[in-house]
Amino acid sequence: MTAPTPPDPRKAGRPAPAALPASAASPASSGADLRVFIVDDHGLFRAGVRAELGDQVVVVGEADDVGPAITGITACLPDVVLLDVHLPSGGGQIVVSSVKAAHPQVRFLALSASDAPEDVIAVIRAGARGYVTKTISTAELVDAVRRVAAGDTVFSPMLAGFVLDAFATMPSAGQDQPSFDPEFDQLTPREREVLRLIARGYTYKEIARELYISVKTVEHHVSSVLRKLQLSTRHQLTRWATERRLA
Repeated sequence: MTAPTPPDPRKAGRPAPAALPASAASPASSGADLRVFIVDDHGLFRAGVRAELGDQVVVVGEADDVGPAITGITACLPDVVLLDVHLPSGGGQIVVSSVKAAHPQVRFLALSASDAPEDVIAVIRAGARGYVTKTISTAELVDAVRRVAAGDTVFSPMLAGFVLDAFATMPSAGQDQPSFDPEFDQLTPREREVLRLIARGYTYKEIARELYISVKTVEHHVSSVLRKLQLSTRHQLTRWATERRLA
């Protein structure tokens, strides 16, 4: 393979094959026998991942939302599921917990643009074996898939530290769970992601490019966040996020 490059949603991919029946599933192994299912709500990104993975794994199916993902994964029982944590109808952790309740052998590797601690912790608590960001190179992604299939845990270097810290400070059974911010909790996962990027100083165009959405969609999310938080300007929104250390 050529020099590692990150999965590129702009690269043309082959049409998604129909999910193979569960009876076709084989035990996890190294190399091209690994069966992978891709869950992401952006078709161009899924095509880019398929193209980058090439013949190093077998992509047995794809889905763009929670419901189709649960149905497709259950039908073909892949070795590893590459999963975005933000989907139109809910978080990726819903997919993980729903599938693993009946099929604990299926392993999940989160592949997301988000590096927010709460997103990482939520999907890991649900049962995912690792979490890598979409800046990962092709070689690193293939290696991560193989390691997760073998039972290892894999994290992008910058995420590993706070994952360990979060689990070290988790309350024991019987202890009160941490409190939550009711204002922040009313935002959808995508609105939270846009809010964090706004707080980091991203322009609307930069946010659109980062999340693979249109500028108009970014504007819609910002308007929705302003309305829910009863704020009027982007400056107020940035200050609100900074005060809560969301940047």
